[in-house]
Parts: sequence; structure tokens; C-alpha cells
Amino acid sequence: MKTTDVIVVGAGPVGLMLAGELRLGGADVTVYDRLPAPTEESRALGFNRRTAESLDQRGLLPRLGAFRWGPMGHFGGVRFDLGLLDEDHSGVLGLSQTRTEQALDAWLAELGVPVRRGHEVSALRETADAVVVSLAGPDGHREETARYVVGCDGAGSTVRALAGIPTVDWEPTRGMYTAEITGVAPRPRPIGERLPGGRMVVCTPLGEGRCRVVVHDPDLPARPRPGALTFGEVADAWRRLTGESIHDARCLWLWASGNSSALAQEYRRGRVLLAGDAAHEIPPLAAWGLSAGLQDAVNLGWKLAATVRGRAPEGLLDTYHGERHPVGRQLIRNARAAAKLYLGDEAMDPVREVVGELLTHKDAAEQVAGVVSGLGIRYDLAKGDHPLLGRRMPPETTVTLADGVRVRVAELLRTGRGLLLTAADADEAVARAADGHADRVDVVTGDWNSAPHAPLDAVLVRPDGYVAWTSPGTADDLADALDRWFGGRVPQSAGR
Repeated sequence: MKTTDVIVVGAGPVGLMLAGELRLGGADVTVYDRLPAPTEESRALGFNRRTAESLDQRGLLPRLGAFRWGPMGHFGGVRFDLGLLDEDHSGVLGLSQTRTEQALDAWLAELGVPVRRGHEVSALRETADAVVVSLAGPDGHREETARYVVGCDGAGSTVRALAGIPTVDWEPTRGMYTAEITGVAPRPRPIGERLPGGRMVVCTPLGEGRCRVVVHDPDLPARPRPGALTFGEVADAWRRLTGESIHDARCLWLWASGNSSALAQEYRRGRVLLAGDAAHEIPPLAAWGLSAGLQDAVNLGWKLAATVRGRAPEGLLDTYHGERHPVGRQLIRNARAAAKLYLGDEAMDPVREVVGELLTHKDAAEQVAGVVSGLGIRYDLAKGDHPLLGRRMPPETTVTLADGVRVRVAELLRTGRGLLLTAADADEAVARAADGHADRVDVVTGDWNSAPHAPLDAVLVRPDGYVAWTSPGTADDLADALDRWFGGRVPQSAGR
């Protein structure tokens, strides 16, 4: 039986993004999904700034079609002006999850990654050097073998359960109804209209005569029964809270949800890994979960690909849990705090006022914007004091090459390889240090403006866009950084 490098379970945005990242890194990957066809439900309507940057790094942003950038930020419904900030923290708005999945599907087709739908995982069996996956599909039951399996199969992850990975759980306390409708036009309430008693209604126009309505009400079931909700119940709840009737609308899809949260205690157990909602479940809130899941995929993909290709340094794959698990924990904390502000009753009004006043100050707005946009993430990648170390390299940084051509850092990361940027007047020994990693790291020499950050002679950027080494500003030398993130040197004659 042929052994695939990686099986990805779940063909939502996270699973598709991960599969593309793995293929860019040279891994053989197959995606399986239990649904026979992509769902038309678009629970997320965009994603944050850092996720947009990650898609841009792979040339995927133009594939998404028309969308809007959000000019205002908010945390739990408390608005603040993004124009206060030195960097652009605006996120993507008005983009359905369906369109995101379609763009990623097309990308995988170009990369030659098979996506096999209508296959449900029923068992996992780990051996010394592989995982045997039992699948129930249109042609009956069969087994597939992979060196690693990644569960991107949502909050009720089958992969997580079969691997025996425990979660820390926060029990639900209230419910919400969501429906996408056409044929009627309720008054728009895109960020939500707060009503007495901790109730709220949201109406988001989606274009083409469609809109999304959401009902938040403490009286709704915190543990709704799957498939039990009817549109009549949604319409009744909407009229009760707003006085508007949407009963004559055509319902395209609907969904009942509670506000439970869960965090997997391990993002990796042996040869099984988790990403997206399978790793961190949060209530629906400003596409935070989708944004974090896509970032999981970008963090994990190059590390797992290097592992299966035999090029990963010792411990590289474990840095996935080490870097992303704290982000997941903070995500849940922040989402629960934002939900208190967003949906709390009148007793929260003084807190909202204080938070609003704080967010008129640049430092406070910068901190909160970093949480919402994802730009505030800083990994512990090396010892040093350069402000970019451990943070993402601003993708709009423009490098002027020797021939005068100007290129953005985002474009230099399209290959999914590491990137060593050296200034034209940098020590030639810096560029030569990467000779033994030519199959994994691109060396680009040119001039760039690193403002508003401290000047740089050279910078090593990981495939996910994060800065692993700088000159000046990092205590370790470049050779150590290259070995730590990209493995040992190989002779140049070995090629790629």
C-alpha cells in the first residue's frame, strides 16, 4: 500500500490552506472531507489583516475577487480609529467563506493536490512510522496510510477524538440564531444593535439581494440540537426583538449555535496534529477563529513538509505547538472578553465607556488592534533586541534589486521557501552563509527601507513570513539560525 506523506482531514479553508503549504514545501498530500460537496454556508465574512498578508505572500489575495477593507476597528463592539496607527491593521470585509474556499480549491488543483470528498474518518491506528486511516466513502470502507495526519475537521473534530487528545472546555451560557436570507431587506445593522437585557440583532447586507441576520438572546438554547432549528423560529425571534417581519424571506441556510469554547491541550500527539477549530473552538466573533486557523496552517505547513522530506532540524515540528498553542489560549481569552463587552447587558455600559476612552489613545489602540488584526503576534525565535525579531516581516516592504526592479517582500515569499534579504553594502559573508541552504532559502540582495523599524543590513525570514534573525539585533549568528530553522547544510552540487 502506497504511503502518502500527509493526509489532511477537512476541506474547509484551514485544511485547504494547509494542503497548499505542504505541497509548496514538497510534500505529497491528500485532503479528505466527509461532505460530498462544498457547503454553501459562509459563517465567516472575511478575516484579519495578518491572514490577508499570508494569502498575499502566496499570491492568493487577487483570486478572492472583490472585497472591502475595514476602515474602523472594534473590540467587542467598541470602535476605535485605525487611522491612529502607524501600520494598516484593517481586515477583509464582505468576503464569504465560500469564495475563500473556491479560491483555495483552485490553487490546490493547480498544485496537483487531490481533494476527495464524501469520505469520513472512522478510525486511526498509529504504527512506528505511519498512521493508518480508516475511511468510509462512496465505495465502502478502506484504509489509507500516511506518515502524518492533520485534523482540520472543525470543533467536533473526529481526528482529535480518535487521537485521544483532551481539551480544556468552557461551557456554553447562551445561544444564537443565524440565517442567510433573500427576498426581504431588514434595516442594516452590520456591527449589531444592542437591545435591553443583553440581547442583540445583526443584519449584514451581502449584495445581490442577500443579507445575514443574527439573533443573540440569553433565552435561546445554549446547547441547540443539531438540525432542529427552523426558519420560522428565526423569523419569530427577529420580529419579537425588532418588530420587523422577515417571515416572507427565502432562507438559504440557517444555523443555531451556543457560545462554548475549547482548547486542545496538545496540537501534536505523535504523528497526529490539529489545526483550526479542531485545535481551538471559539464562538463566532468577527472571523477570529477562521483567521487563527489559517495562521495555524501557514505556521505548520512548511515545518511538516520539511519533516517529511527529511530536512527538518530536530524539534522543528514541535515548535508548531510551542508557537501556536499560546496564541490559541490568548484567542479564547480575548474572544470571551470581547463577547462580554459585545453581548453584556446594561451593567456593562460603564466598562464599554471606559474601554472606548482608552482606545482613543494610540498605545491602547495599538495593543488592541494587534490582537484583532494578528499583527501583534511575536514568537520567541531568537535572543536579540531588534523590534522585528519574532514578528512578521512587513510584506509591503519594497526591495530595489541591482537592476532597479522593485519587488515587495510578499512577492519574494511566493515560493514558500525561506528568504535571506541582504543589503547591497552588507558583508558578503552573510550571503555566503546561506550557500549550504540554497535548496531551502532564497538569497536576495538589494536596498530596502525598514522604517519605522531600526535599520537592517540583513534579515532571515521564515516561509511563514516571520523574522528569525536580523543583523544587527540578534545575538545568535546567521549560521546557527539557518541550521535551527532549515536544517543542516547540503553541498551546492546536490541542487534543489
